[in-house]
Amino acid sequence: MSQLIVSVSGLRGVVGQSLTAEVAARYASVLGGWFVERDGPRPRVVVGRDGRAGGGVMRDAVVAGLTGAGCDVVDLGVAMTPTVGVMVDDLGAAGGVVITASHNPQQWNGIKCLVRDTDSGEVGASAPEASAAAGIAERFANGGGRSVGWRELGGCDRSTDGVRTHVDLVLDRLGREARAAVREARLSVVLDSVNASGGKGGAMLLDELGCSVVAIGNEASGVFPHVPEPTRENLIGLAGLVADHGADVGFAQDPDADRLAIIDEHGGYIGEEYTLAMCAWSALELLGDRASECVLATNLSTSRMLGDIARKFGTRVERTAVGEANVVSALKSHELSFGGEGNGGVIWPEVTYVRDSLSSMALVLALSARTHKTVSELVSEINALSPGGAGYAIVKRKVEVADRESAGRLIEEVAARHPGAAIDRRDGVWVDLSEQGAWLHVRSSNTEPIVRLIAEAPTEAAARELVGSD
Repeated sequence: MSQLIVSVSGLRGVVGQSLTAEVAARYASVLGGWFVERDGPRPRVVVGRDGRAGGGVMRDAVVAGLTGAGCDVVDLGVAMTPTVGVMVDDLGAAGGVVITASHNPQQWNGIKCLVRDTDSGEVGASAPEASAAAGIAERFANGGGRSVGWRELGGCDRSTDGVRTHVDLVLDRLGREARAAVREARLSVVLDSVNASGGKGGAMLLDELGCSVVAIGNEASGVFPHVPEPTRENLIGLAGLVADHGADVGFAQDPDADRLAIIDEHGGYIGEEYTLAMCAWSALELLGDRASECVLATNLSTSRMLGDIARKFGTRVERTAVGEANVVSALKSHELSFGGEGNGGVIWPEVTYVRDSLSSMALVLALSARTHKTVSELVSEINALSPGGAGYAIVKRKVEVADRESAGRLIEEVAARHPGAAIDRRDGVWVDLSEQGAWLHVRSSNTEPIVRLIAEAPTEAAARELVGSD
């Protein structure tokens, strides 16, 4: 697990082994050279880090690589990935660089890039298109990078405006009526930010919305109190606190705060797929008569519940290969859109084209307040939209592999088990088993040496059968 992973999603590795300050500086110099070629001399680049312990060294290396390539840097310090996106747009910067390994364990860190699409208007920052990201990865693999003489070296300024700017933008896009409804509801929230980047912004947003908050994992130490991926098994403590405090909802962010998992008022983990579903429902409700004009976009690994919500509002869903950049590309092709991924990553283009836990929290609270329904009641209403009202059972499994060749063999073995089924090969293998009310998606991860198997079926037993046993 100490290998350096370089892909269209950026770079990740184990600190002190595959990922060193030298590697980080070289990768940043590649990014800096790419920005200079695209945007001209002295492009402005916003930098933030997810707050994990040891990230300061990587930040320093990244700033050195960027300024050494001739870029001017605005350093946000510890900042959520979506906050970097918001600030790229707010400052009219060329792009952003985030030092984060997202949900990976403590010893990992990484670097990912955001670019500003100047044709998108006020909101444009997002993950680069796959072709651009592949080109950056190829430059790094070939030893590329840019170094300039002393007259051309970039500078570095620091900014503390990111959180406030981000929160204000979310509140503005939520609208006066929805804000008032949430404040009147006086909802209580337990927020778990895993001692990383999301605690300050999450608490600020919830306070502005009049919520009472019990905050855990908000020490900003960068030492995760539990495994940081916001899945059921890692949120047992949060679930217990929601039940003990009689809270209306529990929210769990991952280290860079681009994903959100939800605990209902009974202390039940509802599954990350419901984050996107509830947020889409809320966003469409806020649009009123314009809801049918809004196209939803998500990837092949996301539940069909999004399609059922789309039908409720007379609109549709576009499916893409997995990857934030692929979903963003679909979103940007429509004037009015909303989307994300089933891992709890919601993209609200009104705010940013980056997955955003603050947008997610605001939309979920607005939906609950405006409908006067609890989280568990909202989940029940979503399940009732499914064929026959049976609901959605989704099972996810990971299989470690030695290399991409091994991953390819495993993917083909799974496809061979379903002869005659409709198959989509845009991203691994997606098997349509509509006659069973099910589907199966098997693909290689872009960020870890694993193969992901995801299945949806009317029952958990049927879904588990599709992904196989450990």
